[in-house]
Amino acid sequence: MNLKRRKFLSLAGIGAFASIFYAYSVTAKKNLEPTNSRRKDLLFRFVSVADTGTGTKGQYAVANAMANYHTKNPYDLVVLAGDNIYTNGEFEKINEVFERPYGKLLKKGVKFRAALGNHDIRTANGDLQVKYAGFNMKGRYYTYNRNQAQFFVLDTNSNADWKNQLVWLEQELAKSKALWKIVYGHHPIYASGQYGSNPDFIQIFTPMFQKYNVQLYINGHEHHYERTAAINGTTYLICGGGAGTRPVGKNPWTEYSAEKLSFASYEIYPDIIEIQGIGTDNRVFDRGVIKLKSV
Repeated sequence: MNLKRRKFLSLAGIGAFASIFYAYSVTAKKNLEPTNSRRKDLLFRFVSVADTGTGTKGQYAVANAMANYHTKNPYDLVVLAGDNIYTNGEFEKINEVFERPYGKLLKKGVKFRAALGNHDIRTANGDLQVKYAGFNMKGRYYTYNRNQAQFFVLDTNSNADWKNQLVWLEQELAKSKALWKIVYGHHPIYASGQYGSNPDFIQIFTPMFQKYNVQLYINGHEHHYERTAAINGTTYLICGGGAGTRPVGKNPWTEYSAEKLSFASYEIYPDIIEIQGIGTDNRVFDRGVIKLKSV
C-alpha cells in the first residue's frame, strides 16, 4: 500500500453525494464577530490548528487570535494536527515554537493534544514529541473522550505502523458509544491545495468512516483552510494555516476554502457541531454546521 503524498485528484462526480448538511455560508458576509453560544445545551468547545511550529510572526498572530477568542468563548482543548516543530522536528526548539507562542493559553490550563506531522518525524522519529507532557499524547496513535465526543488521533506518516494502526482504529470505532466521533491526523484525505486529495486514504478511510459514523476528520499538511460538504456523512476540515499559507483552489465538494492564517473553532451540541473559521483579525470568515447522523 503506497501512502506517499499524491498529486491533485479530480473528483468531478462527487458533487452528487446526497449527504450534504450545512447551515449557511458566509461567502458574501464580511466582518462577522465570533459569537458566544446562544444555546444552553452546549456540551463543550474546542479549537484546531496545524502546521504551526515556526516561531515566526505568522504563528504568533494565529496564537494571539486563539487567545483572544478564548477570552469571550472559553475552551480547554486544542487539537494540534501536526508539523508541531519546523523544520526537522528538533525538540530543543519546543520553547520557541510552542511554549512561548501559546503561553497565554497554557497558563489558563488549555490542553493541547497533538498528532505527528511529516516534519516532526525527521528527528528521532518524533519520539521526543510523543513523550512531551505538553502534547498530551498517549502514543503515536491514541484515543480520548470528552463529554459525549470521542477523538481518534492518527499517525498518518508514510513510516507509520499502518498494519496495527488500522486494526486498532476499526476496533476502537466499533466499540465506541460516543455521540460524536472525531478523527484527526496530519495528512489530508480530501484537499484542494498543493498536494490535493489522497486516493489511497480515500479508499482506506472513507468506507470505515461511513461504516462507523465518523462525522468529522481534521488535518493539516496543506497550508490553508478548507471545509468540505459532508461526503458519505463525514465533513473534512483542513486547518493548516497556523503559521504560513499556500494557495488553495476548490472542488465540487468544497464548501469553503481560503488562503488565510487562521484556526478553526467547534461548538459541540447534542444534535449539531457548529464550525467557525477565524482569522488573525479575530473575524469569522466561514461558518458551517454538521448534523448528527441517525444510525
